Amino acid sequence: MKIPLRLAKNKDLPSIGINHVAETNLCSQTLQLLDEYRAFTRSLSVMLENCTGCGACAKACHSYLGTGDFFNIPAARAGLLRRIFVRYFTWSGRIFGGFAGAGEIERGILDRWVEYFYQCNACRRCAVFCPFGIDTGEVVLAGRNILSRLGIVPSFMADIARNELTSGNNTGILEPAILDSCSFLEEELLEETGLQIKIPVDKPHTRILYLPSSSELFVNSDTLMAAAKVFHYLGLDWTLSSMLLEAANYGLLFDREVMKKHNGRIRAAASAVGAKKVLMGECGHGWRAARMYTEGANGPFPFQLQHILELVAECLPELRLTKLPIRATLHDPCNYGRGAGLVDGPRKIMRACVADLVEMTPNRDRNFCCGGGGGLLMDEMKQIRMQLGEKKAEQIRSLLPLDYIAVPCASCKAQFPLLIKHYGMGEVRTGGVIDLVGKSLDMRGSAVFAGREPNLT
Repeated sequence: MKIPLRLAKNKDLPSIGINHVAETNLCSQTLQLLDEYRAFTRSLSVMLENCTGCGACAKACHSYLGTGDFFNIPAARAGLLRRIFVRYFTWSGRIFGGFAGAGEIERGILDRWVEYFYQCNACRRCAVFCPFGIDTGEVVLAGRNILSRLGIVPSFMADIARNELTSGNNTGILEPAILDSCSFLEEELLEETGLQIKIPVDKPHTRILYLPSSSELFVNSDTLMAAAKVFHYLGLDWTLSSMLLEAANYGLLFDREVMKKHNGRIRAAASAVGAKKVLMGECGHGWRAARMYTEGANGPFPFQLQHILELVAECLPELRLTKLPIRATLHDPCNYGRGAGLVDGPRKIMRACVADLVEMTPNRDRNFCCGGGGGLLMDEMKQIRMQLGEKKAEQIRSLLPLDYIAVPCASCKAQFPLLIKHYGMGEVRTGGVIDLVGKSLDMRGSAVFAGREPNLT
């Protein structure tokens, strides 16, 4: 399936540290980069050498099930890179060539990499069902990293990476706009609750730095307002940072150097406000990048790192909540369920907030991807994303009627309304898990912590 992917222009790449390689050098440079990557990530060689092509991953993959394209079978997709690896980096490939499953490097194969590596959400569900534990999502990310070093990068990702590394957020929001948006949301909170609930920015000597998705200032503002209500209720000393207003880290999805630089900003932003704890907002791959790679990429983390869902789950006994009379379900973002083990906290919160919580089948680490993650929120990918989300739509339809789908990830929040409309599932509200806490929280109990800090670990 040919996808109309817009690639970044050469002038867009130097600002994010990516070099454009001349057409004549593409093949030789690809082999050099593959050699460097397999030395850096030795597990890549293990995964490429041990796939038997048994097909167990086929029915586990929402991409293949949605498109029916053979090369979207995880083993076949990884095979596009495996053929080159076998040919140039194994003795059997060098001696027996095609009989050993080897293939020659050529520009055409790089076009195939772009086409199919960007039809994969890197959700890693294939690894759950592979008898050898082969993580094809990691193979895909290796291929994307190699492509990025060649200067072959989707414009969407290049733009976001440049914004993250210059302004500290995906959309390039500058400090005046940040302050204006927070002021507007404070007015909304005052009108709703009658309380002066602050959303501080760059507050010095603050205990907690909160890193939301930048979308929470505009599109998903209910999530940020709910978080502010919880922090106010608990009497927490917190702030946002104008230099880093983004939990998301798109470098994880295509370029490890971009990921490393953006993760490094967490340390700088926390130091600037004197924070002892960094609290990550509702972003799937952002949480995985921070939790799993920050120390490996940038050294020991001198602050406590926690997800907001973990903190709220711990504080439930201190919150005065009234169950909402709704039927709701929870979507497990791939990078929570399979990437960071964040599955129990969201459920504990939802059971305290809604009258009727129903589970998707399957769920937790076996849940299907919604089709919007992995950096595929590009406009030109919308039609294909609807195909990638077919299995998720089936999960939702089996639970109808529903009042609310909790989607604690910014990318998933962008995908779900489109899926619901595309598959004709009527009016179903979507939003974060924290949104539910904000709606069910009785703010009259906020005085319980007046003048003292709550007992948090």
